[in-house]
Order: sequence, then C-alpha cells, then structure tokens
Amino acid sequence: MSELKTAHRTPPAPAATPVPRATAPGRSARATGRLATVLPPLVFGLILVGTWDVVTRTKAVSAFFLPSPGTVAGAFVDAVTDGGLLGYAWQTVVESAAGSGLGIAAALPLGYLMARSTIAARALQPYLAASQAVPAVALAPLLALWIGYGLLPIAILCALLVFFPMLVNTMLGLRELDPEVLNAARVDGVGRWGMLRHIEFPLALPSILAGVRTGCTLSITGAVVGEFVMGGEGLGQLLAVQRGQADSTGLFVSLLTLTLLAAATYGTVRLVELTVDR
Repeated sequence: MSELKTAHRTPPAPAATPVPRATAPGRSARATGRLATVLPPLVFGLILVGTWDVVTRTKAVSAFFLPSPGTVAGAFVDAVTDGGLLGYAWQTVVESAAGSGLGIAAALPLGYLMARSTIAARALQPYLAASQAVPAVALAPLLALWIGYGLLPIAILCALLVFFPMLVNTMLGLRELDPEVLNAARVDGVGRWGMLRHIEFPLALPSILAGVRTGCTLSITGAVVGEFVMGGEGLGQLLAVQRGQADSTGLFVSLLTLTLLAAATYGTVRLVELTVDR
C-alpha cells in the first residue's frame, strides 16, 4: 500500500526561476546610446588636440602663430581666475539669450501661419529664402545706423540668425503631422486652440527643439559679429582688442570660450529634447 502511494505521489513543482526585470535591457540600451553619442566627438577632440600638440612640439609652426594646447589651457585658467573672461562671456550670453528669445517669439507664430496657410507660405517663402543671401556682417552696420549701439541692435542681429532655422523647423514639424490624427481630433470636437495646445504643438515639439538648438548656437555667432561692428563688452569686443595687440594666445582663449559656450548651449537644448522624448 505504501508502494502504491509512493507511485502516485505528485512530484514537487520546480522552483520558480527569477524573471529579470523588463527594464534592464532598456536601461542597457539607453546607456549604450548615450555612450555612442558622447564617445565619437570625445575621441575626435582628443585626436585634434593631440595633432595640435604634435605640430607645436615639432615647431612646424611658430609659437607666435600657433601656441601649444598647454599654453592656451594655462592662459584660459588664468583668465577665468582673475574674473575678466567671465565678465566678457556673460555679456555675450546675455546678448545671445535676448536675441534667441526674440527670434523664437517671432518664428513660432509665423511658422504656424505658413504651415497652415498655403497662401501665406507662397507669398512669404521667396522673400525668406532671398534674405538668407544677406550675411549677418552686412546687416550689422545698418542696424547700428538705425538703432545705435548697445544691447538692442546686437540682440536683433542674433534674432535674425535664430529666426530662419526656427521658422523652417516649426513649419516642417507642423506639416509632417499625421493628417489622420488631426482629422480624428476634429471629429471628436477639438477646437483650434485645443488642437494647437494638446496635439499639434506636442507632436511638432521635437522638430521645434531642433530649430531652437541650431538657432541658439548661431545666436552666439551673431553676438560676436555684432560686437565687432557695434561695440559692446562681450567676447567679440575682446577678440577685437586681442587682434589689435597681436595676442595669438589670447585669441585662442577667446575662441575656446566661444566654443565652450556654443557646446553648452547645444548640450542644454539637447538635454531638453531627450527629456521630452521620454
């Protein structure tokens, strides 16, 4: 009887194996994506600086024309420590930010109008395209003549550089929306304001932010060009002084500062893009 019970005894169920969290592959993929984004420019930068250092060490170019990376880095630290460079950089940031705000504020509504009105797009596109043939340095003297000197004309020059990429990206982002999504919202009774706020703007936001990223980076160039022509107290004015003094090391320090400002602007907007995409 005991043997019969043993024969019919149900074997114990195997122990459950722990199931890995579904988020682990996603986290690994995101980490790999970040590494793939950061690593190539970092490696290229190291190669560029290494080549620069080799050229200066072999004295292929005179140190007067091309100071070594170590010399530039030391001068940069000294300029930051005494506080003078930060003041110039801050003034350029203020001019660039003011111009970016003006350019974005003007481009967003006009981009929406051109995306939604064929007549407006056909009427304005030829003039907007032709305006890109006029370089910013040619507009700066005209702005100085009309407005004068100081923050306002430089900010307007920055705004003109920000305006076009913002306008194009806004217009393209709205035009590329799925018509079926928009039609479904209209069938559900969504009004014009609700359509813009809850559907059109959120869906077009990645394209709009791409325009912000490009435009805000260009606005730093506009600030420097404006200071060259219209004066000011930013990095453009500092570059003009250093050029007059034939200070090649100082010029490299100012150019390095501009590069860092542009990279910081680009990275900040890119971080906002990644946050929105989540």
